[in-house]
Amino acid sequence: MVNIIEPVKQEFPHLHIDTRLARDILVGFIKSEIERVGFKHAVLGLSGGIDSALSCFLAAEALGPENVLAVRLPYRLSSQESYDHAQLVIDQLGVQTRTIDITPIADGLINQIPDMNRMRQANSMSRSRMICLYDQSAEFNALVVGTCNKTEILLGYSTLYGDSACAISPIGDLYKTQVRELSRAMGVPDIIIDKAPTADLWAGQTDEGELGFTYAEVDRLLYLLIDERYCPEECIAAGFDAAFVHQVIARVQRNQFKRILPPIAKISHRTIGYDYLYLRDWGT
Repeated sequence: MVNIIEPVKQEFPHLHIDTRLARDILVGFIKSEIERVGFKHAVLGLSGGIDSALSCFLAAEALGPENVLAVRLPYRLSSQESYDHAQLVIDQLGVQTRTIDITPIADGLINQIPDMNRMRQANSMSRSRMICLYDQSAEFNALVVGTCNKTEILLGYSTLYGDSACAISPIGDLYKTQVRELSRAMGVPDIIIDKAPTADLWAGQTDEGELGFTYAEVDRLLYLLIDERYCPEECIAAGFDAAFVHQVIARVQRNQFKRILPPIAKISHRTIGYDYLYLRDWGT
């Protein structure tokens, strides 16, 4: 285990990555995973945030910008800033692009349920976006590239069958801190890297405001819990607040269902996911 004292209050070098190696691995991953199943193109939702920007940079390098379709999917409450930041990525990379307003799709449901709360509305927007992305993947003959990072996946900070849905997940093993590091190395615009992360679901909404803690804080704790296999007591001894440790652990455990395929009730001798097990690339 790493020897760490008061990690919240001092530099935490253990999250640093070899950006050149990470870039090579992720570019190779996208290229091989898409081409091995007979595709040449990728489609992704480009929100104007850092995660989708980095995913777009990686996909463009892996496949060529002409083979990447970046889809902007604004809702009527989306900010102009998000739209403009997405355009910065499109202009810099030269990827193909399309803009689809999801307002009629999402509001078709939202307007029928007057008491729908803000979170349900946000989930409806997220799933409306994924409907559009998978439709565009059929038209563009492409696979959908996911844009969720490791921090979001562990915390369950995503919508099931919304932004968590994808064919491949290139940045799913990078913590948010590492996404920032790799983004800087790859030339993602600083204005995107440095702004407060937001899903742009309503005015003033930010990820860290909803979560109740910063990505810098939680990434350090998650690194110890997940990568170094620390127990809660060891994290507390390393300088983390006990309530924070237990809050994060509970959240990771509570959202395990989002990280696995739906369980199948076993009836036969060979049940998918239990006895019928093959690698993803079986047969290719």
